[in-house]
Amino acid sequence: MKRGFRLLRDGVTAFALLAFIGLIALKLQSARDAEMNGPFVIVDGDTLAADGSRLRLVGLDAPERGQSCGEGEKVWACGEVARTLLQDMLAGRQVQCRGHRRDRYGRLLVTCRAGGTDPAAALVRRGLAVSTGGYDTEEQAARLEKTGIWSGPFDRPADWRHREGMMVEAPSWLDDIAFRLGLREAAP
Repeated sequence: MKRGFRLLRDGVTAFALLAFIGLIALKLQSARDAEMNGPFVIVDGDTLAADGSRLRLVGLDAPERGQSCGEGEKVWACGEVARTLLQDMLAGRQVQCRGHRRDRYGRLLVTCRAGGTDPAAALVRRGLAVSTGGYDTEEQAARLEKTGIWSGPFDRPADWRHREGMMVEAPSWLDDIAFRLGLREAAP
């Protein structure tokens, strides 16, 4: 009887240890940088697609494809302009994107280089995206020059998405669990 209990206890302990080691290995594997090289399909001003995966440029939030900016006779398709500029910046260049975290929508959060330049910084600098961290200097310059979205009234992309009912969020309890496990990061 005692021997059976010890055998069960040792089996449960061994299983728990193996499960713990497996979780550590999974975490280490997901923490490694993923690197993707173009070509990319440009979804919008801050989202790329390649090989069935979506990538989200970190540090900025660009207007959505259907979003307009300005008012009256000065309304313009700022979302489409941002997408077109990103497409033009990446066209014909060697593009490398790296990231290791995903947002709550499953997109790989990346920083990219295209021909030695940072396209995210260029979008913010040209006034076609707002900074969400890391591009404050570029945003300040675009604001001062009143270029792009800063040339008139506009809705911040997050506010526009919310109003349009886009990108419905996961239940908060699920998002909280994924965040605590380090599997997801808050999306803008």
